Amino acid sequence: GRSPVLTYVREYDDNMVRDAILRELERDGQIYFVHNKIESIYHVAAHLKRLAPDARVLVGHGQMSEDDLEQVMVDFYHHEADILVCTTIIENGLDVPNVNTILIDNSDHMGLSQLYQLRGRVGRSNRQAYAYLFYRRNKQLTEVAERRLSAMREFSALGSGYKVAMRDLEIRGAGNLLGAAQHGAMISVGFDLYCQLLAQAVQELRGEEVTEDILPPVDLPVTAHIPEEYIPGEPERIYFYKRMSAVRAVKDVEALQEELEDRFGDPPRPVWDALAILRIRIRCSEIGIASIRTEGANVNIRFQPSVRLTQNAVKLLTVAFKNHRFTPDGVVIPLRGPKALGQVEEMIAVLERAIPGASRKPPAAPVPVGATR
Repeated sequence: GRSPVLTYVREYDDNMVRDAILRELERDGQIYFVHNKIESIYHVAAHLKRLAPDARVLVGHGQMSEDDLEQVMVDFYHHEADILVCTTIIENGLDVPNVNTILIDNSDHMGLSQLYQLRGRVGRSNRQAYAYLFYRRNKQLTEVAERRLSAMREFSALGSGYKVAMRDLEIRGAGNLLGAAQHGAMISVGFDLYCQLLAQAVQELRGEEVTEDILPPVDLPVTAHIPEEYIPGEPERIYFYKRMSAVRAVKDVEALQEELEDRFGDPPRPVWDALAILRIRIRCSEIGIASIRTEGANVNIRFQPSVRLTQNAVKLLTVAFKNHRFTPDGVVIPLRGPKALGQVEEMIAVLERAIPGASRKPPAAPVPVGATR
């Protein structure tokens, strides 16, 4: 069976890199070296070549043409090279069982679930696998990066993906747990997408048809999560996060809200906001909105390609909402004060009537939700 991946979190060190490469070459294995900056990736490849002159090195990154990249991956798969120096494109790429060492450069810039997924690229055979998470020398690690890397150490055992996703949410705190978009250097997958990937993996293992069913991302400047003070037990928090990520109808959001109130008392603001965002995402999915994102002082609402406002609707709406910008494929709302959620909910109610065909669906319940649909 698979043994846990031995995980080291260290300051970058050439000697350690050389030793890790040579150990893998000795057992005829292969190595991923992840370096996520395209502008310096070829320098890094040349440097590794100097550290281990016998190693055959290939480079792969997302700006290569599709054919070139595919050729690199195929060559690496057939062991025409020992080290693949690459960006995070390998996160969900080709499975190469002969790779049992992964070295991740500048790992403090990556989100926890991303690091976790990258580390999951090794340890797929019965050989001992190694993961090295490096951060650059003499660099003051931010508190968040430090906690994230120590969480990786803590969760070195297999099967701890859930814990990792949870810990990432707790470290991140602010920001939209329920939106696919994350903030700053935390380019991690977001909890609902994580649950989705997990569910898909289970479907694949069972040989079932894999269903893609992710709600549109909504990224608003609110803190939406379940604080530890509200639900102290980690298993319960995981359970409710998972419930949130599975909800696909407004009436189920209400049921969830009632259950939370019943078990844990009146929800604090971050939980209210999480439920509000969930409702917004469900309504977006019903009326054909592809995404809602905060961009500077504006909120940008984009429609799915099949959904368009008529010229007439654009005219009428422009008159009704003077400082908003309407186009056939979206709306830009200027943010006024802290009421972003309310403004977006109002606009969705307006769009529900303005988008051709959307209003034929049963009307969504007003927010905050009282009546069932």
